[in-house]
Amino acid sequence: MRLENVIALTYGKLVNSPFVSNFTNVVFKAKDVKRGDLFVAFDVNEIDEAIFHGAYGILFSKPTQISDSEIAWIKVDDIHDALKRLLRFKLIDKNVTVYETNEIVLKLALQVITEPKFIVVNGEIEEFFQTLWDVEESAILLFCPTLTSRDIFTKTLALTNSSQERINIIEQTLFETSFIYDNTFYERQLISPFFMPYLELILNLFKVFKINYRLKKFTHIEHFEPVFTNKKFEIKEFGTSDKVLIFEKSTVLIEEEISFLEKEAAWAKTLYVLPYSLHQELPQSDTIILYKSSNEIINLLKQNDFHFALIVGVDKAILNRPISNQIQTSLFDFE
Repeated sequence: MRLENVIALTYGKLVNSPFVSNFTNVVFKAKDVKRGDLFVAFDVNEIDEAIFHGAYGILFSKPTQISDSEIAWIKVDDIHDALKRLLRFKLIDKNVTVYETNEIVLKLALQVITEPKFIVVNGEIEEFFQTLWDVEESAILLFCPTLTSRDIFTKTLALTNSSQERINIIEQTLFETSFIYDNTFYERQLISPFFMPYLELILNLFKVFKINYRLKKFTHIEHFEPVFTNKKFEIKEFGTSDKVLIFEKSTVLIEEEISFLEKEAAWAKTLYVLPYSLHQELPQSDTIILYKSSNEIINLLKQNDFHFALIVGVDKAILNRPISNQIQTSLFDFE
């Protein structure tokens, strides 16, 4: 990339008169710099090492001393914004198609092995910049606007169910599913049937664009996450107890998850442990417990009998906290 293009795209200021006019690549770690690269100095302490390895340019925002006048020193107001503009220009040139979706679909997509022309964009820009910089021509990208800035892309499409293919559930529990998709049987996958409509979106995208894929072993995605416990709320192995806490950090999914539990676990006693801030939006019910502080949750649960408890607004880290006012156990307390 030419020096003048980098300056124009990043809204940068060239603070010296260098001898170089082109860069081979854009690099974030000084140890990875090769001769001709533009080094992005998130950490100005790495600049000397980057120059030692052959950097032709330094992109920086914090005050720094020019130590080599032959290479280009480009000052920008904000490195992240500068990188977004660089990447946006590159992706236009690569003619990519970008789909946006919700966090659940994105995290499920991260658990599917696909070919290089399909990329799930997730994390900070320095984590995926190099992948997108080297992306294949006409690649398909998937991102979630609540996790990754939409500013990186000039045009996005909403991910919709564009195929008639459906997931056929053969057997299910609340947290495991055996299903058939496109004539392939997937037995006892560690994924709740609650997620099947979200997974179907991904698989149908692959089908439409003829993208080869392979489902690997599913892991929990921090939504509708089951944790099996005993009555002392110690974590047990999956499936080894009849008391399950289901953690959901997002309040957006409450209605959908309550509806799922009431339909699929009508036989069970289920509690819904929700933030007090939602009290005006909720109907009065004996199954709804409101908390003002996450420190209250375990003690509130101790006061109730249940099979399942959907706990919204926190994650399972609350199980590692000491329980206030905990009753001392005796020899007669068994799991």
